[in-house]
Amino acid sequence: MSEMHNEASTVPSPAGPAPENGRAILGKAEILSLLRSRGIEFEYMEHPPLYTMDDIKKYGLPHQELIAKNVFASDDKRQTYFLITITGGERADLKAIGKHWGYNHLRFASAEELASMLGLYPGAVSPFGLLNDKSAGIVFCIDRRLLGGPVGAHPNDNTASVWLPASDLLDLIREHGNPVFEF
Repeated sequence: MSEMHNEASTVPSPAGPAPENGRAILGKAEILSLLRSRGIEFEYMEHPPLYTMDDIKKYGLPHQELIAKNVFASDDKRQTYFLITITGGERADLKAIGKHWGYNHLRFASAEELASMLGLYPGAVSPFGLLNDKSAGIVFCIDRRLLGGPVGAHPNDNTASVWLPASDLLDLIREHGNPVFEF
């Protein structure tokens, strides 16, 4: 990675910005502050809004091979929700992923569910969004091929990208309390 940040600063207030629904939402600034406060090495780059993997390729973002594709999904009864992280070049086969975890059918969650549960919008789905999951009940599923090195994701805002060790990302999510499964 070209420019790594490893800075110490204060931990952001757990309250964070207060949206109308009263939930604490960690946005880009809070995610970066959290990484710095934990001493996590990362690379950061701002860019125009990038909504899809095709946008990332067209823009020429560096380290494209490390960028993860993220999907927010639920079971067909909308009782269990999943944030699924796969390699950027993969197609999100919800049927196969669902069967792997014992579900007959997974479906893409709606933009409203994404906003209300993770404080995110389409095009900004990110594992960092799980830090906004107040119940810590959303299941994080990550492709094993992304482990063992750095991984790239939006810091809850699609106008920037962060690359950090996958192990540090998993530690943050586990510490938050979300179930983590590798597949």
